[in-house]
Amino acid sequence: MLEGLGRIKVPKSSDVLAERLKQEILSDAYHPGAMLPTERDLVSTTGLSRGSVREALRILETQGLVLTRAGRYGGSTVAKPSDDHLVNHINLYARGRSLPLNALAEVRLALEPMVAALAAERRTDEDLETLRAISERIDQAAENDLDAFLAENVNWHDALAAASHNDLLRALAISVSGLMFEASRLKEFTSTEVRQRVCNAHHRILEAIEAGDADRARRRVERDVQAYGRILEAAMAAAAGPDTADAA
Repeated sequence: MLEGLGRIKVPKSSDVLAERLKQEILSDAYHPGAMLPTERDLVSTTGLSRGSVREALRILETQGLVLTRAGRYGGSTVAKPSDDHLVNHINLYARGRSLPLNALAEVRLALEPMVAALAAERRTDEDLETLRAISERIDQAAENDLDAFLAENVNWHDALAAASHNDLLRALAISVSGLMFEASRLKEFTSTEVRQRVCNAHHRILEAIEAGDADRARRRVERDVQAYGRILEAAMAAAAGPDTADAA
């Protein structure tokens, strides 16, 4: 008769405490910057060991919900998850599953036109100044400084995402731009001709955003991402070698 019960999995006490504290934080019982109860208080209140309490706080810190400082005047304060948390998770997901680079182009095509349209509608003078400054640095680096060009290209896309003033879209777009940076290191994808195309595309997109023309910004980003996909596909074929290209 006991065979029908099966194995019973009991959650770790640290997981239970972390989940309860997380629910408290997400229900606004603790606002960002507020101090959580001390380790001693949590041990006394819950009856758990100090090790279990510390593990629960470590879990919350990994999730970006808590910042913990050691020392006499330390403790755990409530925090907001940063963009980096989402970036790291998406980067790990993409690398761990060995997602093909064309999947990156498809995600960009689904995401970036909306980002650009919102940026055209919501951009501030400060957003425009930032985009213009980055565009100038990209233009200057396009000829002779590949590393600076690639880094500034990522900065441009991040600044465009920030100009959408949508926190979730911004975080997603920043995640994608980091993956794009790695893809752009393909030798055939960093030619002078390709870099000049990137500069020209940025100028056209920025003109639409400056004019507050959401439809034009969306269309220009769609064309830019589609061109990116074609260049990426050609670069991947070239990197794979003639034998692979012939087989395809």
